[in-house]
Amino acid sequence: MKSITVDVSVPEGFEESVSTTAGELEDQVRLMAALKMFELGTLSSGHAAQLAGRTRTEFLEACGRYRVSVFNYAPEEAADEVRRDLDTLRNLSDPE
Repeated sequence: MKSITVDVSVPEGFEESVSTTAGELEDQVRLMAALKMFELGTLSSGHAAQLAGRTRTEFLEACGRYRVSVFNYAPEEAADEVRRDLDTLRNLSDPE
Protein backbone atom coordinates (compact mmCIF):
# COMPACT_ATOMS: atom_id res chain seq x y z
CA MET A 1 0.00 0.00 0.00
CA LYS A 2 1.27 3.46 -0.88
CA SER A 3 1.54 5.99 1.88
CA ILE A 4 2.20 9.66 2.36
CA THR A 5 4.29 11.31 5.03
CA VAL A 6 2.89 13.93 7.37
CA ASP A 7 5.45 15.83 9.40
CA VAL A 8 4.61 17.10 12.86
CA SER A 9 7.10 19.51 14.38
CA VAL A 10 7.67 19.60 18.10
CA PRO A 11 10.11 21.74 20.03
CA GLU A 12 13.62 20.34 20.28
CA GLY A 13 13.95 18.16 23.37
CA PHE A 14 10.18 17.75 23.67
CA GLU A 15 10.45 13.96 23.78
CA GLU A 16 12.69 14.26 26.84
CA SER A 17 10.17 16.50 28.60
CA VAL A 18 7.54 13.77 28.21
CA SER A 19 10.04 11.03 29.14
CA THR A 20 10.00 9.20 25.82
CA THR A 21 12.11 8.65 22.74
CA ALA A 22 11.44 10.29 19.39
CA GLY A 23 10.18 6.95 18.03
CA GLU A 24 7.84 6.43 20.97
CA LEU A 25 6.57 10.00 20.62
CA GLU A 26 5.80 9.41 16.93
CA ASP A 27 3.95 6.21 17.83
CA GLN A 28 1.91 8.01 20.51
CA VAL A 29 0.99 10.89 18.18
CA ARG A 30 -0.21 8.41 15.54
CA LEU A 31 -2.24 6.51 18.14
CA MET A 32 -3.79 9.66 19.61
CA ALA A 33 -4.71 10.96 16.14
CA ALA A 34 -6.26 7.60 15.25
CA LEU A 35 -8.21 7.44 18.52
CA LYS A 36 -9.61 10.95 18.10
CA MET A 37 -10.51 10.46 14.43
CA PHE A 38 -12.25 7.20 15.32
CA GLU A 39 -14.07 8.84 18.24
CA LEU A 40 -15.29 11.62 15.94
CA GLY A 41 -16.47 9.08 13.36
CA THR A 42 -13.97 10.23 10.73
CA LEU A 43 -12.27 6.81 10.54
CA SER A 44 -13.53 3.26 10.88
CA SER A 45 -11.82 1.09 13.47
CA GLY A 46 -9.92 -0.69 10.70
CA HIS A 47 -8.58 2.51 9.16
CA ALA A 48 -7.81 3.95 12.59
CA ALA A 49 -5.85 0.79 13.40
CA GLN A 50 -3.87 1.23 10.17
CA LEU A 51 -3.09 4.85 11.05
CA ALA A 52 -2.03 3.80 14.54
CA GLY A 53 0.18 1.02 13.14
CA ARG A 54 -1.70 -1.63 15.10
CA THR A 55 -3.98 -4.56 14.43
CA ARG A 56 -7.69 -3.87 14.77
CA THR A 57 -7.74 -5.88 18.02
CA GLU A 58 -4.81 -3.89 19.44
CA PHE A 59 -6.52 -0.65 18.42
CA LEU A 60 -9.79 -1.64 20.09
CA GLU A 61 -7.84 -2.53 23.25
CA ALA A 62 -6.26 0.94 23.11
CA CYS A 63 -9.78 2.40 22.87
CA GLY A 64 -10.52 0.73 26.19
CA ARG A 65 -7.31 2.02 27.79
CA TYR A 66 -8.00 5.59 26.65
CA ARG A 67 -11.76 5.41 27.30
CA VAL A 68 -12.82 5.85 23.69
CA SER A 69 -16.16 4.18 23.07
CA VAL A 70 -16.14 1.58 20.32
CA PHE A 71 -19.87 2.21 19.85
CA ASN A 72 -20.15 5.27 17.65
CA TYR A 73 -23.90 5.73 17.55
CA ALA A 74 -25.82 8.96 17.55
CA PRO A 75 -28.37 8.84 20.41
CA GLU A 76 -31.30 8.39 18.02
CA GLU A 77 -29.49 5.54 16.22
CA ALA A 78 -28.83 3.80 19.53
CA ALA A 79 -32.49 4.19 20.53
CA ASP A 80 -33.61 2.73 17.18
CA GLU A 81 -31.27 -0.22 17.56
CA VAL A 82 -32.46 -0.93 21.11
CA ARG A 83 -36.08 -0.72 19.88
CA ARG A 84 -35.36 -3.22 17.10
CA ASP A 85 -33.60 -5.55 19.54
CA LEU A 86 -36.55 -5.41 21.94
CA ASP A 87 -38.95 -6.17 19.08
CA THR A 88 -36.80 -9.16 18.11
CA LEU A 89 -36.82 -10.43 21.70
CA ARG A 90 -40.60 -10.03 21.93
CA ASN A 91 -41.03 -11.97 18.69
CA LEU A 92 -38.78 -14.76 19.98
CA SER A 93 -40.61 -15.08 23.29
CA ASP A 94 -44.10 -14.77 21.77
CA PRO A 95 -44.34 -17.51 19.13
CA GLU A 96 -47.38 -17.26 16.93
